[in-house]
Amino acid sequence: MTVRLGLEVFLEEAAEEAAGKRLGLVACPSSVDRELRSSVERLHRHSAIDLVALFGPEHGLRGEAQAGAPVATYKDAVTGLPVHSLYGETRWPTPDMLRGIDAIIIDLQDGGVRFYTFLATALYVMEAAAAADCKVILLDRPAPISGARIEGPMLDADFASFVGPYPMPIRYGMTIGEMARMANTEYSIDCDLTVIAMEGWRRDMWFDDTGLPFVPSSPNLPTLDAMTLYPGTCLIEGSNLSEGRGTTKPFEYIGAPWIDALQLADQLNDLNLDGARFRPVYFVPTFGKNQGELCAGAHIHVTDRERFQPVAMILNLLQAVIENYPEDFAWRAPWAAGSTAPIDLLSGSTAIRESLDARRPVEELIASWQPGIEDFLKARQKYLLY
Repeated sequence: MTVRLGLEVFLEEAAEEAAGKRLGLVACPSSVDRELRSSVERLHRHSAIDLVALFGPEHGLRGEAQAGAPVATYKDAVTGLPVHSLYGETRWPTPDMLRGIDAIIIDLQDGGVRFYTFLATALYVMEAAAAADCKVILLDRPAPISGARIEGPMLDADFASFVGPYPMPIRYGMTIGEMARMANTEYSIDCDLTVIAMEGWRRDMWFDDTGLPFVPSSPNLPTLDAMTLYPGTCLIEGSNLSEGRGTTKPFEYIGAPWIDALQLADQLNDLNLDGARFRPVYFVPTFGKNQGELCAGAHIHVTDRERFQPVAMILNLLQAVIENYPEDFAWRAPWAAGSTAPIDLLSGSTAIRESLDARRPVEELIASWQPGIEDFLKARQKYLLY
């Protein structure tokens, strides 16, 4: 079975509703249909659609930029349209960018994870559109790591940022369209929002169940395996451990020059964590942390993705490293003086850092976030589309 994307439903059934409107489009490399045709080209060529501007998130409209690299505004060589960067001088569309645009279309393949920045981009576009009295049309896409799993602590609103725009768990089990509907009401964005739902998608589907081609939207999440681990292994970015950037297995390799790979893998395997096994691994990152240095650590293999809990897994890994290498391990320093520690931004509060530093059992930490998850599940129910 092939899922029918929001893009395809819109073009085949709803495009006439946009007739006479000047449209903007927020898109990325994975904004494609089932035949790998880009939404940029499909909308640009459609006779009923007047596409006048493009907007690019992190990594750029065409995926040319590395993580964290600022993206410039430029003219698209394919369509001749201006491409406004939402990952450069601003992360919100400015009034000038939206001037003359009647509606802005969002077609982004989200990661289903709070710190996957395409979610923040979509919600920031909605905020700017509400202020500019501009309609938003969101073309829904699958939650790639299924919509049946919720995991991780709720974000404390005091730690809201581009990697955590609003209170939600790390892994929230919703499509980008469902989350947009929820945020629009629960977080009082109040834009004029229309979500074009998919057809044939079910909550228990992983991306490889959809019949759709997998196109990476991030250069460091090249596979569904990496995305399955990402709700947990992204937290490694808040430490001095390498998360495998600059290797062929980003977010699957975790290590550092001072780790004993055999000891770490054996220790983690002895825990019998649900759905995971660990293999000793040695790697030399070509960029990022420990560039050019030999690192040793663990290659995380998911053996049962339905039982696997990536956040719980990474907390156990961090606990083992902190206990074994207290003089070597460190949390990454804030990027600017006086700013919040990266681990606190990513995890959404100080709780994970403080609990691990205090050597408290991981089980206590996991139990502490369950009431927040239960409240979130109740609140989100009326916004679900599938």
